[in-house]
Amino acid sequence: MSVAQPPFIVAIPARHGSTRLPAKPLRTIGGVPMVVRVAQRALLAGASQVVVAVDDARVADALAGQGVEVCMTRSDHASGSDRLAECAAHYGWPADAIVVNLQGDEPFAPAAGVREVARALAADDAPMATLATPIADAHELFDPNVVKVVGSSRGRALYFSRAPLPWARDAFAANRDVLPEGFPFLRHIGIYAYRAGFLQQYAALARTPLEQAESLEQLRVLEHGFAIAMRLTPEPFPPGIDTEADLQRAQAWLASLPP
Repeated sequence: MSVAQPPFIVAIPARHGSTRLPAKPLRTIGGVPMVVRVAQRALLAGASQVVVAVDDARVADALAGQGVEVCMTRSDHASGSDRLAECAAHYGWPADAIVVNLQGDEPFAPAAGVREVARALAADDAPMATLATPIADAHELFDPNVVKVVGSSRGRALYFSRAPLPWARDAFAANRDVLPEGFPFLRHIGIYAYRAGFLQQYAALARTPLEQAESLEQLRVLEHGFAIAMRLTPEPFPPGIDTEADLQRAQAWLASLPP
């Protein structure tokens, strides 16, 4: 049974001091700062409130007149979720409010995907939800920059990893260049929904060994025993932008679109 669209807030963590792509939120795509494009996607999704959590006044200035709110946060947060916990405390969001964390490097995130992760949380009693999409080829499965997720029959995430999961032992022993049929290989899409009260719990949780080993913040949730609901995205998410090469590909893709 489908779930009616619940009201939701979109919060966008936008850290200026990226190491792989300096000043990432302000880098332009088609002449528009990346953070502005992400904010526009959140507005298209129909959020009741759109807040960008920033750590630099230059990012705040770029968002002037865009119809979104800006929350100045500390610069020393370990993850985007920690940054949003500060944001939730600042606004005093009700504990049961649904907050979608739209990453600040997803300038082409489909509005349908933003809505779907909110629905996934509303339909589940987990405190957090996320999305996934089928993996297309073996190169993607074996790429450590592509985060994989395995799920349960209840629609819950079991584990996230940069390693190829699940390991099709017999099939890969014979050939690692082709994905075997019948295996649910899934790429994790880095969009999350939380109940606002859980954001405060999350920020208080100690960082965990698996989180630090894989450099995946969502593993902190699983290691502490909390559930993460997982659904397939209704529309493809173009890859996020982490590097200079990603930015160049995004520029080329945008330029290829019809006017």
